[in-house]
Amino acid sequence: MLDQVKMRMEQIVEDLQDKRVLEIYRSIPMGKMLRSKLILNIAPVPEAIHTSAIIELIHMASLLHDDVIDDADTRRGNPSVNAVLGNKPAIMIGDILYAKAFYELSSLPKTLAQTISQAVALLSLGELKDVELSKSFQPDIEAYMDMIYKKTASLIEASAISAAYLSGKDLKSYGEYGKKLGLAFQIVDDILDIISDEETLGKPVLNDFYEGKTTLPYIYLYESLEDLEKAKLESLYKKRLEPEEKEWLLDRFETTGAIQRSKEFARKLGHEAMQVIPKEEVKLQAIMEALIERTY
Repeated sequence: MLDQVKMRMEQIVEDLQDKRVLEIYRSIPMGKMLRSKLILNIAPVPEAIHTSAIIELIHMASLLHDDVIDDADTRRGNPSVNAVLGNKPAIMIGDILYAKAFYELSSLPKTLAQTISQAVALLSLGELKDVELSKSFQPDIEAYMDMIYKKTASLIEASAISAAYLSGKDLKSYGEYGKKLGLAFQIVDDILDIISDEETLGKPVLNDFYEGKTTLPYIYLYESLEDLEKAKLESLYKKRLEPEEKEWLLDRFETTGAIQRSKEFARKLGHEAMQVIPKEEVKLQAIMEALIERTY
């Protein structure tokens, strides 16, 4: 069914009748399509294809804007649209995809349209908060969790609620599952930025800290260090690290248990998510387990 979602996405873009936009759209690599997988597993009904396509286009638009904000050179191991075409075309393609997705959204039932559009507002607020937090080193767990909820988890939460609506299931419980899934997803992403490798990630390792993102592993690390080492960690913020600095940082992640603590928190979120939906939802359990234990 994911292939059907991809086909529907392309049809929506083709409706614009603009060859250049379609060409650029086709050059953008597809991701894991987590939101579609979630929707299709909760609601294996025909209407889920169109809803998934809309949400994937919204997600794609948000990433185009995100790459401009972060000055990102790559996306999923490929040159980003802004790196190839410049910031202005990347922003405009993002705007076009947003606008077309919202046009399609207007034809959905009111509950779905409101749920998804509210998530997009939260996503934008989360992106703004991410920019604000990136101005200085911010070892604040509450601020971090609020930001990743809005920027990442809110659209995944909306996907789960939309699927529950389409399949006649409980909106609140499936929404809670989606929210926890989204939070865990982002935390694992933040862990992988540290422990993975450039080839797997499609971007440099330890890149988040260079971009000014104080993610959960860094917050846990900061909490575990003595004052002198806390000052050293702060001195590395937004810096291109020398090999010995990378070595020091990775060693401290290991010795303090900051990475393991972050993984355990993601697993805790996954466990909590599974408690709010019926035990028969084995596919959703598999999605959660695969997400938490993934290596890319």
